[in-house]
Amino acid sequence: MEQPATLATITAATHPGRRHRWKVLAAGVAANAAFSAVFSGIPVTSVVLRSDYHLSNGQLGLALGLLSLGVALGELPWGVLTDRLGDRKVLLAGLLGTSAALWLLMLRALPGHGAATYVWLCAGLMLAGLLGGSVNGASGRAVMGWFGEGERGLAMSIRQTAVPLGGGVGALLLPTLAARAGFGAVYGALMVGCLASVGLILLWLREPPPAPASATPASAAAPALRRLLVWRLALGIGLLCAPQVALISFGGIFLHEVGQASLVLISALLTLVQIGAAVARIASGRWTDRRGQRRGYLRLCAWLSALLFALLGVLSMFFRDGAGIGLLSLVLVTAGVVVSAWHGVAYTELAVVAGSAQVGTALGLGNSCVFLVFFLTAQAIPPLLQWQGWPAVWIGTALVALAVVPLFPAAGKGTQGR
Repeated sequence: MEQPATLATITAATHPGRRHRWKVLAAGVAANAAFSAVFSGIPVTSVVLRSDYHLSNGQLGLALGLLSLGVALGELPWGVLTDRLGDRKVLLAGLLGTSAALWLLMLRALPGHGAATYVWLCAGLMLAGLLGGSVNGASGRAVMGWFGEGERGLAMSIRQTAVPLGGGVGALLLPTLAARAGFGAVYGALMVGCLASVGLILLWLREPPPAPASATPASAAAPALRRLLVWRLALGIGLLCAPQVALISFGGIFLHEVGQASLVLISALLTLVQIGAAVARIASGRWTDRRGQRRGYLRLCAWLSALLFALLGVLSMFFRDGAGIGLLSLVLVTAGVVVSAWHGVAYTELAVVAGSAQVGTALGLGNSCVFLVFFLTAQAIPPLLQWQGWPAVWIGTALVALAVVPLFPAAGKGTQGR
């Protein structure tokens, strides 16, 4: 099927500063990594967070869930604003706002600062998510605008590696930093990362030249929010994140309680998940650019995620008090990599289906679904733990992954079957 011309293909082919697209990508990666260190890194400190703030599992789930809820509420409005105002303005506003929220956490939400500390913690985390949600759609629109059809999967996957990259840095550094220097140091380090990415946005990110009116495909004429396929893809992307957020947010507690793992081992294993996910995302983006089977790849990832999380649930029925820690670690890391490998491919497909003029809106919708699922998952896990323990958590998330399979269309390559 012949691909229609788009903003991305015209820009990549004709713009004299074609090499500049890699700087745009680097700025997008930096912005995503900085915010990923916030929303993926803070949950990895869950063992220390629960201890220092004297939280129950329910309170911990609410605090971490509000971070995701803030992103969910902000993503779609930020996406619409991105399509109207451009990438640069939205990214700068969001990253500076996230830095301000982290500063608020340093001032008002440190352990031992009174009875209102937990309220300030919840408010600060939700505000950080609400403002930081600008990063995802805006950086995605920038990448789609500067890269052509034959390289967008790779470029978007490289951009998406920022999520496990930032999360990996967070998993490696933040638990130890929290345990030794306190959460003031955690929030301060995250704020420095956001401000550093602001510098790269100012230096490198600019709008690509506008495409001619004829460059917009006819399929994009209908508003993205009124198209069933856009909603199916966005919902599938969101739901497939349920097992991922369960593992990121509560995997450390699982390893500590069931496997008797040390803080060092927990950090190492969760860092390995993030590194493996980054490599898998780049490889999958390159592979689908060459083969064009984005939707088939997404269905495969959903199937494998369901199988691996079900296996993790079954194993957790038989191992207790440190027994089988090697096998549990292997399955957990493998499951974490597989359930995180597909993001760049999924967002590329969603953006292509939406059309170049509505990339920000479509990605905002997808990310709203993602972080709403993040919030709901964080609230669901403590009751599941109380009900039937870790087997219920992992088998429940496996069922969610299985439910995603029919949401990703089986037929067609690339943008076929819109």
